[in-house]
Amino acid sequence: MTSPDLRKLIHARRKSRRLAMQALYQWQLTDQHPKDILAQFQADDEMASADPDYFRELLLEVTERHAALDARVEPFIDRKSMAEVDPVERAILRIAVYELEHRLDVPYRVVVNEAIELTKKFGAEQAHRFVNGVLDKLAQELRKAEVSISR
Repeated sequence: MTSPDLRKLIHARRKSRRLAMQALYQWQLTDQHPKDILAQFQADDEMASADPDYFRELLLEVTERHAALDARVEPFIDRKSMAEVDPVERAILRIAVYELEHRLDVPYRVVVNEAIELTKKFGAEQAHRFVNGVLDKLAQELRKAEVSISR
């Protein structure tokens, strides 16, 4: 992949994560069917610069697997359950955990950095520290070999 192509992919994936976070937030608050939310977002002009397949995967897979993803995160949070986590941070964590578990083509540092940046932009003040701490511990468990090589 050439450098301009790689930059385009990075930008498209970043936008897909942001849109997926917004779609998951909507799903969490409204309990609207994920396919209805998918249709709404696919009709949005912003989707033109995103990776629509990646967005679709994130939205549909995270909503389908949310209970298992939450169970993965809960040992690493300082709350009783993911239900107590702010909805924005919950959506971001769910996306990141999904990527750490199921998208091994995405380096763990990319997953963590993208989640931190989304949290800085959309989460509560200092929430990025919480997200970083949780994902750092989780990455050490889910991507042990990759983490040990990069440290």
